[in-house]
Amino acid sequence: MYKIVRKKELAPKIFLMDIDAPRVASSCLPGQFVIVKMDEKGERIPLTVCDYDSKAGTVTIVFQTSGDSTKRMAEYKTGDYFEDFVGPLGQHSDLMNMSLEELKGKNIIFVAGGVGTAPVYPQVKWLYSHGIKADVIVGCKSKNYLLFEDELKPICDNLYIATDDGSYGYKGFVTDLLKELIDKKTNKDYNYVVAIGPMIMMKFIAQLTKKYGIKTIVSLNPIMVDGTGMCGACRVTIGGKVKFACVDGPEFDGHLVNFDEAMRRQAMYKTEEGKKILKKEEGDTFDRKGRECRAEEKFNRMRRVPISEQDPKVRATNFDEVCLGYTEDEAVKEASRCLNCKKPMCVTQCPVSIRIPKFIEQVKNRDFEKAARIIAESSALPAVCGRVCPQENQCEGKCVLGKKGDAVAIGKLERFVADWSRENNIDLSETSPKNGRKVAVIGSGPSGLTCAGDLAKLGYDVTIFEALHKAGGVLVYGIPEFRLPKEKVVQHEVENVKKLGVKIETDMIVGRTITIDELLDKEGFEAVFIGSGAGLPRFMGIPGENLNGVFSANEFLTRNNLMKAFKKDYDTPIKVGKKVAVVGGGNVAMDSARTALRLGAEVCIVYRRSRAELPARAEEVHHAEEEGIKFNLLTNPVEILGDEKGWVKGMKCVKMKLGEPDESGRRRPIKIEGSEFDLAVDTVIMALGTSPNPLIASTTKGLEINKRRCLVVQDDTGLTTREGIYAGGDAVTGAATVILAMGAGKRAAKAIDEYLKK
Repeated sequence: MYKIVRKKELAPKIFLMDIDAPRVASSCLPGQFVIVKMDEKGERIPLTVCDYDSKAGTVTIVFQTSGDSTKRMAEYKTGDYFEDFVGPLGQHSDLMNMSLEELKGKNIIFVAGGVGTAPVYPQVKWLYSHGIKADVIVGCKSKNYLLFEDELKPICDNLYIATDDGSYGYKGFVTDLLKELIDKKTNKDYNYVVAIGPMIMMKFIAQLTKKYGIKTIVSLNPIMVDGTGMCGACRVTIGGKVKFACVDGPEFDGHLVNFDEAMRRQAMYKTEEGKKILKKEEGDTFDRKGRECRAEEKFNRMRRVPISEQDPKVRATNFDEVCLGYTEDEAVKEASRCLNCKKPMCVTQCPVSIRIPKFIEQVKNRDFEKAARIIAESSALPAVCGRVCPQENQCEGKCVLGKKGDAVAIGKLERFVADWSRENNIDLSETSPKNGRKVAVIGSGPSGLTCAGDLAKLGYDVTIFEALHKAGGVLVYGIPEFRLPKEKVVQHEVENVKKLGVKIETDMIVGRTITIDELLDKEGFEAVFIGSGAGLPRFMGIPGENLNGVFSANEFLTRNNLMKAFKKDYDTPIKVGKKVAVVGGGNVAMDSARTALRLGAEVCIVYRRSRAELPARAEEVHHAEEEGIKFNLLTNPVEILGDEKGWVKGMKCVKMKLGEPDESGRRRPIKIEGSEFDLAVDTVIMALGTSPNPLIASTTKGLEINKRRCLVVQDDTGLTTREGIYAGGDAVTGAATVILAMGAGKRAAKAIDEYLKK
């Protein structure tokens, strides 16, 4: 919790707050921003840092009430608490990259519009602290809306005020005033302009200075949505290249910004403000009695015991879990199919080496607690893995029974045991005595939780640093509720890890709030594991991809899963059109399509290969088809079509055929000439994979990354190119499965233990 230690109304509907956030305050630099989340149901709101005091441990924010969330924020008082306050985020001011000699050669003028004065102030203050006085223009509606006049006067050379109504200072726009100052050259021959304010103001400032050949920096913070680089909503075109305002910015060369596109993107959610996707309450949407998929009365070892699921027509209207799980009798019956092989090949294919036949034997004997303890030896997330692990390609893929019949339902049995353990409050928190040695884990996703849990069992003092406001990583932001319930399953398993003694600090951006070197040198940690995942979305790079209505799967799913936009009493809006196309064929594509369907859209999957090459789990494809998702296979988008207002109205596609296998082992798709056609859609979701955020690598000397931005590690240990720093999961492999990430976390924990015992 983050206390509001001061609140002040600076102008009508404009408020200043000092927030008690020592870690953030100690790491802030001018130009960066923070994310504020008021409470459990609140929206994530990016706000530029106005000021910071590392000694007092406070960060100053300024905001203007506009939508529902900021109006609610304005109701908070001194002494109240925000649930989350994350940062600092983004790149610091470009001015800080210059030497003092270079800075002294600059004639700098800042142009601030409205609340844009707030982020201008720390930059001017920083320059002043280094013996440099810049000029400042502040523009506002009237004198009543003027901000930071008294604070700026002593630290700048010349302060110029422009008001729309002429009530104070210069009457007119800041662009006109800047032009007069440039033309007159009364004081300085300006060669560097920093403009921060409304998008339209920055656009016209950039147009003006381009005519004069004056270097101009603008801050694109107004279009940021999530702020951590994982949603892709703040993508902008800079000099013909797609950048992300929250990761690559927020500052950019104003002469290279496509402002018209950026302003369309800024406006995308305005019409959605206050709107929530509301589904009718279904009550008991599925009556299990009399509707169970029961096994045949006659025991048949070659046939799997069927599992109960919600009816497709019913589940397509709700976010309740699709699969209902085994009853005790069904689980025992399915466990009885296991041959208990002397050389169990299933174990060899399990990335975390669960003793599969042993736990299944205990299920058969109805000793479910013992089964849970056997699984707990190897896995910290059995209820998760039992639901989302691709068992068909791993443990079940090697089951002997699967050669002539159905493989044993290992995943469904693992889920049953985990759920039984949770429902019966079984304590699985046994650990070795504490050894007094500290290990830091970055990221609370599958690899981080696994590594932390294994190290805690060995007696280490482990702290997880998580960037988001909730622990769980991709388990909470990426996988929908209907596949993986958050409170019942994910948070319970997170709590189990905490019961081992693991501490979790949320809202910690490693690389910004604190660096890895600070963890090692100042915080007393002796080793670090990086399990930060791969949250930076990919796009196709086709025309029209920056139209409003084009989303990354990350943004779409994060809004729905983490921020619970599908619930009427949560603040975060979500935009779903009437006709949605999801581009991609993996599990994320299925998740996006099935989510959009539940939000009321007509949905199709667009995939460039055939059904046989679909990378998604067969179960997920089957469920999507049952629910009414259409599949446009051997189809590839080549352009997103927009209307005159910059919104999606369709997608131009081409038909494909399959050639010879490529490096992936799948047959390569080849365009069929003359096969172009238009698909009528108003929303496009790009589910094309993700790559690691470069923040940690860029702020930690000696960490090597490959061309895919993934950390370079030793395969068997997870050791990076820095001693004492290990990594695993998607940060190393790129987007992969939960269980593979867990396996990496497990290997790294073993290696860290061996390293610290030397």
